[in-house]
Amino acid sequence: MSEAAAPRRRVPWQAKFLALALIWGSSFLFMKVGLAALHPVQIATARIWAGAAILLILLRISGTRLPRDRRIWAHLLVCSVFLSALPFLGFVIGETRVSSALAGIGNATTPIATVLFALALLPSERLTGTKLAAVLVGFVGVAIIAEPWNAEGRPDPVGFLIVVLSGACYGLGWTYNRRYLGSADLGGLSQPTALLMCGSVLMVPILLGWWLMDRDEVAAPWSLTSGGDHADYPVWLAIACIAVLGFVGTGLAYMLQYDVVREAGTIVSTTVTYLIPVVSVLLGVLVLGEHLGAAQIAGFVIVLAAAAIINTPNRDRRNRAARMCPFVST
Repeated sequence: MSEAAAPRRRVPWQAKFLALALIWGSSFLFMKVGLAALHPVQIATARIWAGAAILLILLRISGTRLPRDRRIWAHLLVCSVFLSALPFLGFVIGETRVSSALAGIGNATTPIATVLFALALLPSERLTGTKLAAVLVGFVGVAIIAEPWNAEGRPDPVGFLIVVLSGACYGLGWTYNRRYLGSADLGGLSQPTALLMCGSVLMVPILLGWWLMDRDEVAAPWSLTSGGDHADYPVWLAIACIAVLGFVGTGLAYMLQYDVVREAGTIVSTTVTYLIPVVSVLLGVLVLGEHLGAAQIAGFVIVLAAAAIINTPNRDRRNRAARMCPFVST
């Protein structure tokens, strides 16, 4: 057989799965470095705009169309509040007060929040005794991470609360998506592209509002900031990190996630949630020199174990798992 006629080899889904864990896990490091040159509002805006731009290009190449139903766009606008604007902004604001490793741990609370919002918004959802116990244990893990008994050495409580709530936003957003868009025909990159387009629109008034309040110190919405306490990195590196965060971590990652769902299934794809905080912790400690105390490590293990139990599908619902939204971005 000639070389030209040889079958084309595809990248295995396992490689894409690991790439997703690395890409989304490293996003917390990129946000921390980006704070050396940009304000949190600027970082969140640039991330969403860059992600939307690359997905629009990929959408055009693939020949997929955006949704046309106004009702779908209205629901996507609501989803984008909790799946792009609020969490993307919340995580980077939180990282002005806590380490990138701790922010990644906060993202691990997403499955716990998801099951709680599902109980509230999905009438058919039922919580088994095992999963109820896992939810309670998960909250115990969060409390251990926060160390309320340690007034001096504990993480910044406001910063930690912000990253936990940011992770909870994903749980609310995907539950809303499942209820109102579960039966919508949004194949390929149509949904993530439309979602980030809505997020791009939402960030315009947020960016302008921030700039109008700080216009005495910031010449224009796109002007670089001083970085404050996070000016330990060169400006060019900070800008490069935000570019990677947007184009790769927010744009190309969605394409990889879709490929994993198509080849391995929704249940397998959602397990990337457990690897994301592991990567963020390793990068924070090894690259940025961050430190986690014994309480944070113990609480992290507890939260991760609880999330794994919560995300295990019930036997009578395995056939319905394909209707769940597969995207678990950070």
